[in-house]
Amino acid sequence: MKGNEQCAVFRHMRDGTEQDWAIIGGEIGPFAKGLPGRLLDHLQLLDGDFGGFPVDRLTHSLQTATLAHQDGQDEEYVVCALLHDIGDTLGSYNHADVAAVLLEPFVSGENHWMIQHHGIFQGYYFFHHMGMDRNLRDRYRDVPELFKRTAHFCEKYDAAAFDPDAETLPLEFFEPMVRRVFAEPKRTLYKAAFEKIGRVSFRTTLRGNGRENFTRAQEDSDLGLLLLTLQTAHG
Repeated sequence: MKGNEQCAVFRHMRDGTEQDWAIIGGEIGPFAKGLPGRLLDHLQLLDGDFGGFPVDRLTHSLQTATLAHQDGQDEEYVVCALLHDIGDTLGSYNHADVAAVLLEPFVSGENHWMIQHHGIFQGYYFFHHMGMDRNLRDRYRDVPELFKRTAHFCEKYDAAAFDPDAETLPLEFFEPMVRRVFAEPKRTLYKAAFEKIGRVSFRTTLRGNGRENFTRAQEDSDLGLLLLTLQTAHG
């Protein structure tokens, strides 16, 4: 026990019991619901961080999302635009990968790929000034639709979002979008594995060449441990 909090008692995972994991499972849901707030808090760490750019990183993020929104992109895309550089603080050498990992459970495969690769695609506009190959993005021309999508994101929104005089919507405008997009994951290994109440329905999603079929599971004990069945059918 830590204060009034009930905790599992194992010292090694192999010794964990159903009761231990029911306790842990009971904490997952409430904690996960706080993810949008934690993302918004972390995004605000970019405020005042210019890194030599014409605008600070928060303004750049907001301006990227503003441009996407004003151009008629859907809510999920706009949230991707907002969070595309959230990895700058902890991923100084791979910021695009950090953002993509955070977004992956909640967005389409196309949007995930776009954010994961935007760091290379944006290099078209400046790599040559740093002794690098600006055409590094050409290695991905064998996936033309993803190439076109990511190049468009960088040209129209990311690379264009460094104007201190441009209209930039505040973070409060985008907050409801973030909360909706991150309300429920589309795919994750742990989805609803430890929810305590009721009946849970899982979405069917397509990913790569496989289909993830998440079946319904009912509460099967007074501890509230739900069984999650993951079936993968290829073809």
